[in-house]
Amino acid sequence: MSKKIKISDSELEVMQALWKIKKGTSSEIIAAISNTWSKKTIQTLISRLVSKDVIGVDKSNQYVFTYYPLISENDYKSLENSSFLEKLYDGSLAMMVSTIIKNKNASDDDIEELKKILNEE
Repeated sequence: MSKKIKISDSELEVMQALWKIKKGTSSEIIAAISNTWSKKTIQTLISRLVSKDVIGVDKSNQYVFTYYPLISENDYKSLENSSFLEKLYDGSLAMMVSTIIKNKNASDDDIEELKKILNEE
């Protein structure tokens, strides 16, 4: 998946709720969000995500629309990781990990876990 997707932090909260419930009406999405936003705000965010082709809409019931994600959570995270690596570390995972370790942002447990992962590959 090479499609560039730009969503705001607020839109990401809506997506996280939708990924959790798999599909739902705007009321179900609103109930799944732990933010204190107004119903109208969340509906606006849903509309933006629909226009960005990140959320699909089932309009088979003319009174209640059902929304569903068009990108999986894992695919989105993969795109974000790639974008982050490219933007800050010229695509170098080694440079990113090195920076984290050198700046003491990784615990000994984190480092051991990384070693295990590398040894498995």
